[in-house]
Amino acid sequence: MERQRIERLNFLSQKAKSSELSVEEIAERDLLRKEYIKSYRESLENKLDNTWIIGRDGIKRKLKKKE
Repeated sequence: MERQRIERLNFLSQKAKSSELSVEEIAERDLLRKEYIKSYRESLENKLDNTWIIGRDGIKRKLKKKE
């Protein structure tokens, strides 16, 4: 997610704490939140896809997804 969009999300979140947001701002904030969560999950999945576990026997094993 672009830094500019994260800053906008932070601005809207701070504004919501001090005053009410308009309907358009609430919709924009919700959209930015969904985008941020999606980006975070994709980043985490990429990290976990490249994670190896070293067992007690010293053998490296690739981390597997739960089904």
